[in-house]
Amino acid sequence: MLDPDLLDILVCPETKEPVDLAGDDLLARVNQAIAEGNVRNRAGDTVGEPLDEALVRSDGRLLYPVRDGIPVMLVDEAIPLDKVP
Repeated sequence: MLDPDLLDILVCPETKEPVDLAGDDLLARVNQAIAEGNVRNRAGDTVGEPLDEALVRSDGRLLYPVRDGIPVMLVDEAIPLDKVP
């Protein structure tokens, strides 16, 4: 679980909008799409590993993965949620 103090200062590197932990329902939907091979990040790479945690931008358009407790705040690694079935 991410440190709440860290979460308070993290923002999207593209728009500077705040991010928050993704809810269980969103993670389940994204992980189902990942299992089906239907998720690509902004760089166009297929996302193959399910997510235990992720951060969602406040506008709900991008999801940033959290790997081994470390937020991956790179725009190319972000998952566009409008492309997730």
